[in-house]
Order: sequence, then C-alpha cells, then structure tokens
Amino acid sequence: MSNHTNRLQMIEQRLKDALAPEWLEIIDESHLHIGHVGARDGRGHFRVRITSSLFHGLSRMARHRMVYRALGPLMQSDIHAINIEAFSRNEI
Repeated sequence: MSNHTNRLQMIEQRLKDALAPEWLEIIDESHLHIGHVGARDGRGHFRVRITSSLFHGLSRMARHRMVYRALGPLMQSDIHAINIEAFSRNEI
C-alpha cells in the first residue's frame, strides 16, 4: 500500500470513528500545491466534505474544530492544509 493510500485511509478512519458521518468525501489536492512551501515537507493538501448529525446546531467554527480534533496528530505529520465543508443532515 502506498503512503498516499495509507494517508487517505487514516484520515477516513479517524473521521468515521469520531464523527459517524452519513456522507464523507476526501479529495487529495496535493498536486495543486506542488512547489508550495508547505508541501515541500511531504504533507498533503486535502478537501473534506462531510455530513454528520453531530454537527446539528453547531457553528461552522465548531464543526471545523471537531474535524481538526478527530484528525489529531495527522495535522502535524500528514496534513499541511485542509479545506473543510461540514454540514448537518438537515442542511443538505
């Protein structure tokens, strides 16, 4: 298994375990940032689209904090930047 595939699986598993999403899409956008200072250390750029009932009634900032908390140490070791689109079930 490649490091790229392993990284995506780790992100997916952490988000599933912590946020029980009804829908989850993780897009690796690292190729768009080749040469970017933050990409030189090998960490990736990702877009996460997630729908979870746990987000109901929470602000956008609170939802983002939940995603960051779920990803935990991956934010220092594997992820340089992440674009988060987080919705509750009744918003889609």
